[in-house]
Amino acid sequence: MGYKRKLGADGEVTAFKARLVAKGHTQRPGVDFEETYSPVAMAKSIQILLAIAAWYGYEIWQMDVKMAFVNGFVEEEIFMDQSKGFTVIGEEQKVCRLQKSIYGLKQASRSWNTRFDEVIRGYDFIKNDYDPCIYKKVSGSLIAYLVLYVDDILLIENDVKMLGDIKAWLST
Repeated sequence: MGYKRKLGADGEVTAFKARLVAKGHTQRPGVDFEETYSPVAMAKSIQILLAIAAWYGYEIWQMDVKMAFVNGFVEEEIFMDQSKGFTVIGEEQKVCRLQKSIYGLKQASRSWNTRFDEVIRGYDFIKNDYDPCIYKKVSGSLIAYLVLYVDDILLIENDVKMLGDIKAWLST
């Protein structure tokens, strides 16, 4: 379990945060995980899309996906000890089976990327054949490009309303 104090501009504590974190260093390849690779957008792809946006005067928005790595599903059977302070008296010997990814897992980034890909394709975005982190959506004369870079999203569109709709949809 990781703990953090959030400080305000005046240096005073404004909030306390806790995050459940896995001990990824104890995971064994072939047992606790198979693949850990997660693609990121190529620099050239981003440069080309920004040039297109500048040339045509498209809107550009950037988003950070909060808690991205806890949105993926775990494919393997992974068990972990109960966190200190969260054990039930008389059931201390029990362990937790993870269904969703948590920070610290070797495959957390890959799980998040796989989940994002499934969801964004369900919203009629088409994955680029040459860069797996570039997506495109066309609706009549409206066009949207989406760039995924780990847990950051770059949206490039020729219509502010469509941009707002996609941004609102992504926020849910």
